[in-house]
Order: sequence, then structure tokens, then C-alpha cells
Amino acid sequence: MPGKAAYSIMAGVALRLPLPTLLSTALVAFTIEFDNEAEHQMPHRTTASGPSALVGDGPFLVSQVMWSNVMQYVTDTGVRVGDLHERARTTRDSLAGLRRWRYVVVEPDPLDSRVTPRSDDLIVRPTAGGRTAQQCWRPLGREIEGRWARRFGPERIGALRRALQSVLDRMPGDRPDYLPIVHPTQNGKAEIWEGPSASRRDDRSNDVSVLLSQVLLAFTIDFERQSRISLPISATTLRVLDREGTRVRDLPRLTGVSREANAMCIGFLVRHGCAVVGADPAAGRGKVVRPTAKGHRAQDKYRRILAATEEQWETHVGRQRIRDIRTSLEPLVGHEPLASRRRSTRG
Repeated sequence: MPGKAAYSIMAGVALRLPLPTLLSTALVAFTIEFDNEAEHQMPHRTTASGPSALVGDGPFLVSQVMWSNVMQYVTDTGVRVGDLHERARTTRDSLAGLRRWRYVVVEPDPLDSRVTPRSDDLIVRPTAGGRTAQQCWRPLGREIEGRWARRFGPERIGALRRALQSVLDRMPGDRPDYLPIVHPTQNGKAEIWEGPSASRRDDRSNDVSVLLSQVLLAFTIDFERQSRISLPISATTLRVLDREGTRVRDLPRLTGVSREANAMCIGFLVRHGCAVVGADPAAGRGKVVRPTAKGHRAQDKYRRILAATEEQWETHVGRQRIRDIRTSLEPLVGHEPLASRRRSTRG
């Protein structure tokens, strides 16, 4: 949920971006750098180019979330689906996709005599390509954080880590290592992990993207407890809609998220009476989306809940802790190397 696409300065005064915008902008930039490096190193396929000419054939290319929330917990000997969820702190595992993309096999436990085993008792094992991907992914979080320390200064990245960890230390609950996948059928809202939590491996990565993700998820959950519309939908597509009409083709540039994500958000807003889509009167083709009266009220409510949630955090977590996160993130979000990576696209 990148929110505004860039940190802006007007008349010498920095515009105060919402806290989740700062967090998500840094996380998106980290993820893009992580994914780009994985793409360079990993044998993979894409729909755009077929088998990679540089690194050979392999699984279909996926993003950091699949490593952080699934593949880092899949062992060579196999892991039960239920145990995988407990270690990852999320049930949104995309195992069907990971099977289709040739990262894992999912099959019954040979020691399970039941004709139809429960889904939680199925065993997940990596394929040969999945093991290669794991070897590539495993050091990348620390490697990208090391690049950031060299690029922005170790003191700044160290201060960011301390600020994020200080907030997490004040919050109850157990969270995954990356934002959980969201589903349109669940209104795009974040999953709240309420199951048991197994011990995690000692060698798992705990890079700064983990801290960014966990703080952002905690804020998202607090926001969504007060809002019927999820924070990702509110902060992207809903936020930029204009009563005069917004061209659908302009939404990726305005929101900072993909065409497909905007299509999902538009579908939700239309179904719930917050937006309408029609022909673009100023062009021979194309569509525009407009907020309804209900959509305008939803925009106002989004801004109110966003401000209220940050105020609640300042009260419960501590104003200085929130200020420390802002002080650490605002220079990064406005830094040109970070901004350029945030705007880049995957091949």
C-alpha cells in the first residue's frame, strides 16, 4: 500500500506522509531489490520471456513473500501443512500456486493410513528447483540490508532497526515474517494469526524487511478493526478517486500498485456501491472510475481512521517511538536511490 508515490517537499516544508505509507514504501523498495537480485541469480521462467536465456530453465519467478512466509519453512525431508502454518504464522500459503510453479510437491504422508488425509496433514517438500531457489533466497535478506547500510549509512539503518523493534516489543501477538497474502473474497483484509505458534528455525533471516512487515501488519490490523474497507484498498485505489473521474489506465501511476491489483480494488468498490466505471468521455476508448456518494464518505472515513490509528499508537506505544520510526524512514523514502528502486518494474 505505497500511498503517495514519492516523498514531496513544497516551499521547503516536508509533507507528512502517513506512517503506513512510510513503512510500505521502504518495504516495497526492499522487496524490489530482493526480487531483482533473485531474478539475476535463480534459474527461472516468466510469462514475458519464456525460459530465461541467462540462467536457464527453472520454476516460475515469484516474489519475496513466497520465501519469507512459505519456502523458508519447507525442509528437504518435508513439513506438514499444519506445522508450516504454525511456523509461518499464516495460513495463506499459496501452495496450489507453488505446486503449479514447480517449487514444491504436496502429497499424503506415507505413514498416514487414512484414505483421505486432512489437508493439514499433507506433506510439503521442495522440488529440485525449489531447493535451488531456497539456496538463492536464504542469504538475500541480509545481503540487501547490507547494501542499504552501505548506501544510506550503517547508523541510519541501525537506528531504523532499533525503532521498529522498540515498537514491536510493546505489541502483543505473533506475526509472519512478511505481509500475509490478501484475498478479494475476504475484502482484501489482513489475516490475524490466532493459532498456535511453533518454534522457528534459529537460522531464519531476521532482516529489516521482517521488522518493516511486522510493524506495518500491526498497524493494518488496528486500522481494519475500525474500517469495513481494508487498508490496501483504502490507501491505493479508493484514495485517488476523483469526482471528475480517474482514468483506469492512470491508476498504477497514481497508486503505485499494479494494474491487476487496481482491478481487484475497483471490483470491490463497485460491488459495494463505492464507485462506478464508465466510458472515458475525453477519449475514443478506455474507462474512467468515479466515486459515488458512498465512495466519498468512505474516502473521508479512511482519512479519519488513518489519523486516529496513528494517534492511538502514539498513546499506547509511545509518541517518541513513533517519532523515531518517522525520523528513520522519512530520509530513506525521500532518498533518490530508494525512490528509483521503488519506481522500477520487474522484467
